[in-house]
This record gives sequence, C-alpha cells and structure tokens, in this order.
Amino acid sequence: MTNPAVKSKRTRRAIIIGGSLSGLFSGALLREIGWQVDIYERSKSDLDSRGGGVVLQPDVLRVFNRTKANGTLTNRGVQSRHRRVFRPDGRIESKQIAPQMQTSWSLIYATMKDVFGDGSYHQGKTLVDITQDDDARTVTAVFSDGTEETGDLLIGADGNGSTVRTLLWPEAQPTYAGYLAWRGLVDENKMPDVAREGLHGDFAFANNRHSHILGYLVPGTDQNTNDGHRLYNWVWYRTADAEQLRSIMTDRNGKYRGYAMPEGLLGDEWKATVYKDADRLLPAPFREIVKATEQPFGQAIRDLTVKSMVKGRVVLIGDAAFIPRPHTAASTSKAASNALDLADALKSKPDNIDAALADWQPAQLDLGNMLYSQGTRAGDYLLFKTAPASKVG
Repeated sequence: MTNPAVKSKRTRRAIIIGGSLSGLFSGALLREIGWQVDIYERSKSDLDSRGGGVVLQPDVLRVFNRTKANGTLTNRGVQSRHRRVFRPDGRIESKQIAPQMQTSWSLIYATMKDVFGDGSYHQGKTLVDITQDDDARTVTAVFSDGTEETGDLLIGADGNGSTVRTLLWPEAQPTYAGYLAWRGLVDENKMPDVAREGLHGDFAFANNRHSHILGYLVPGTDQNTNDGHRLYNWVWYRTADAEQLRSIMTDRNGKYRGYAMPEGLLGDEWKATVYKDADRLLPAPFREIVKATEQPFGQAIRDLTVKSMVKGRVVLIGDAAFIPRPHTAASTSKAASNALDLADALKSKPDNIDAALADWQPAQLDLGNMLYSQGTRAGDYLLFKTAPASKVG
C-alpha cells in the first residue's frame, strides 16, 4: 500500500489549456504552491487586445502580489479623477469624485507572461480531445499535431469559445444577448478639442435610446502610462438583431468572423454607420472621439453559465465557465478569483485533489451566477428599458 506521506511529496502536474489571462493567472499561482505547470495556447503568436481597457480590481492585484508580478511593474495603469455622466444633449447630468485605476488587457497579459516565462508556455497547440484515467487519477490532453500530455489536473482556461467546455460540457453554449459593443482607441494627443475637454482624465458615460457609451484613458503602446503616450478607450453598446449581427461580423474581405470583429477589418458600410449613429445619438465629446477613431471594431455581447465547473480532474475557470456581461467590469477579476481560490484549495489538501476541487467549486459557481445575474440586469436595463429594441442604424 502506498504511503500517503510519500505520495504527497510527488510533484503534481497541471495542464492548462489557454494562454490568456485565466491560464496565466492559474499557471503562475500553481507554480507558487509547488506544482509543475505547462500552458498550451492554440495561437502561434502572442495574444493582443490592442490596449482594450480593464478596470484594475483587487483580485488582480492579489495575483500580482502572490506571483511577484509587482516587481516587473513600474506603473499599473492610468488613474481617473471623476465619474462624469452626460445627457444626450451634452449637458452634465452628474460629476462625482471617484478615483479609479484603469489598465489594459495587454499590460496585464505582458506582465503575467513575463512572470510565467516562455519555457513552459507552448504556442500553436490545438486541443482536440481529453481522456481521463479514473484509476490513476490522471487526465490526458490530445492535440491536433498528434502529441499527448498527461497530468494530475487539466484546467480549461480557453475563454468563451472553450474547446475544453465543448468537449466535456457540450450542452453549455454562449447565447447572444441582443446587443454588441463597438470599440475604439484614440491616441490621447489626437483627441479632438471638445472630446479632450469633456473626457480626458475622467471615467465618463452617456445613455440614449438603445445606446450606452463609456470611456477612459488606458496605457498606450508598450504599456506606456506617461502623459502624452496613452490611449483613450471607448466602448459603445448598441442593439442589433441576429441578421444585422451577421452582417456586422462579416469583414471587409467577406469573411464571417463570428462574434468578434478585429480592428481594421470592419466593413465600410458599418464603419459609416458607426459615425452616422454617433452624430445622431451621442453628446459632442463622445461623438467626436468616436468619429476620430480610424478603425472602430466590435464584439457581440454573449451570456454563458454552467451547472458545474469540475468533471473528474478537469476544471473550467474564467470565461470558459461564466461570461459576465462587461457592465460588471468583472471578467478579469473573476478569472483571478477562480485561480486564487483554486491554488488555495489545492494547497490546503495536497494529498487529495478531488476533495480540494469539491471544496473549490461551490463558491466559484456562486460567484459566476451572481455576476451573470448582475450583468444581465444591468445590460437589459441600459439597452432595453425604454422600448422594444430597434435596429442599428
């Protein structure tokens, strides 16, 4: 009979599918508790969100602290001073002192990738199957290149289009929420005067019929947070039916992109519509920043919940399990929270991974469902409160 004391000294191995923030958070944290970790990312190149904004939340800072990421950061983001709300005609509805730190997806990604390192971060690896050996308590990932990797735990950190979820939770699929987010980034030095006067340095909002826009400064190229080197990030939510969405997500070359339109590929018709609708619906500061954006891009808003996050030695974390609507500003912090709690659970029961996962799961389901409900209520109120949804344009 195996001596439990001896077994506990064996180095555990985690296989992480997905090399974005969820994967990097969990990978770095599991290393901190002594696990061997390998991350497998399907993209052949580094990931990029072109500076997309993220509100810096406490759980992300906790990950930084635990993984020594703070040592690589000279500045975590850009501070805003006020929360400013505009009426459609441009008048100020409210302005309150509300200091807040905004960062970028790219800054967090680059920071965590530096911490994790390249040695165990494998790119160009596409998952095609998962098998589990119940007797040996192991799980094996099978990749499209014919290779296989076996470990004690497999973490599905591969985002809202998760292959891990599709393989083991096929009934759980994202659903379209009825609206999309137009997005844009503008060099702060190129902000039109009226936009700079009304928006620069604050976290600003404006609502209209089936229209909700917000914006703030984020780090610029190479994560530069110095004055004059930052980007103004805006996000504009607009309703669109399924037919319109398919047209929007068909790029200028005729390729259907699904639920995300990359920067620079939006069709000319929809680019013109964004500018036209800005004239029609937005107060002057937001109208001018949108029209100053050379390459707006878009992302459909989708909902996802799961009934479980654990199947044997496979777990889902981050957006692979729950997609909170962006109004919660919680997607990145939820991924961090999932990863922090997973590391804590595994550290507390080093000899019993199954018991650790059983302890970990309930709170994660509660968090995911809470954010799902909160985000759904907020989004439906902001976009659909006044009348049945109208078409874009």
